[in-house]
Amino acid sequence: MFSRLIGNENVKVTLRRLMAKGRMPNSMLLSGDEGVGKRQFAIEIAKSFVCTDPTNDEAGDICAACRRAEKFTFPKPDEKEDHERVVFSDHPDVGTVVPYNRNILIKAIRHLESEANYRPYEAEARIFIIDDADKMNDPSANALLKTLEEPTANTYIFLVTSRPDKLLPTIRSRCQSLRFSPVTAEKIEKFLINDRAYTHDEARLAARLARGSIGRAVTVNVEEFRKRRETMMGIVINAIQNGGFAALLKTAEEMNDVKDKSVFEENLNVLQSIIHDVWTFSVTGDYARMVNTDFADEISKLARNSGQANLPGWMSLIDEVRENLKININRKIAADALFVSMAYV
Repeated sequence: MFSRLIGNENVKVTLRRLMAKGRMPNSMLLSGDEGVGKRQFAIEIAKSFVCTDPTNDEAGDICAACRRAEKFTFPKPDEKEDHERVVFSDHPDVGTVVPYNRNILIKAIRHLESEANYRPYEAEARIFIIDDADKMNDPSANALLKTLEEPTANTYIFLVTSRPDKLLPTIRSRCQSLRFSPVTAEKIEKFLINDRAYTHDEARLAARLARGSIGRAVTVNVEEFRKRRETMMGIVINAIQNGGFAALLKTAEEMNDVKDKSVFEENLNVLQSIIHDVWTFSVTGDYARMVNTDFADEISKLARNSGQANLPGWMSLIDEVRENLKININRKIAADALFVSMAYV
């Protein structure tokens, strides 16, 4: 079961031990960076409860129950009413709650509370996964507390989050916590080559860009990244070597013309990866720590000329822009402010 999942071997050991002893907690908090496999681990645990042909207390992943347990049909983003209920997989004992826009709706939590009181339909237990649990507001979290405090013996609730600090302390205290670590670049690279048919060069670049996230790695469009990197590299060259304030503002205008907010954010990610490489090399002189290893010569040259540049400050500024975008700040204002700061900080 867990052997199919990449990384976090210590988590696998813990979960196997709990399952072997029949001591799986009724409430668990699975936390860690985005895309490291937290939700998939929760699904695998759920399958261990519904599997009709287990092996050593783990799901065999062959029976119909296992396959049904991992198959979900999620509501469309604009279907609010469907987000007000638990979304069940094709197995009636495995359900999940997913956010509507930026919030987990209180009606969905109340529906979970109601469903948690029913006996299992087919399996030995009912399993509920709350995805992006940090998106519960206080009323939703408080509605969940009663179920966490007084769970039925055959109900298991898994809260999945990359921001556990956003959860109410009362929620965290009622869950056993499992912390997931980033997956090593080597393991991600091997996975991309063996399972996704990436070339070695593509896999190496995608694995380094993923920053420990399998989920992020499989979404990287390497060819598109390389095109964006050409533009972003020009920004860094102008900021460090040329003092090209006008060129920076021209690039900002080009970024602002992009209608898709996610493309703008991806450009920020690419820019930050280059700045991080320049800063890391300027400090360590270690090529092995670069993400953009195929641009090693250009990056090492920039590092040698970066004495007056506040590279950590630039990365912090990009983080600030990224956070401000979450509250819908005007992209033109954000980009102009960033590049003006890079020109003078």
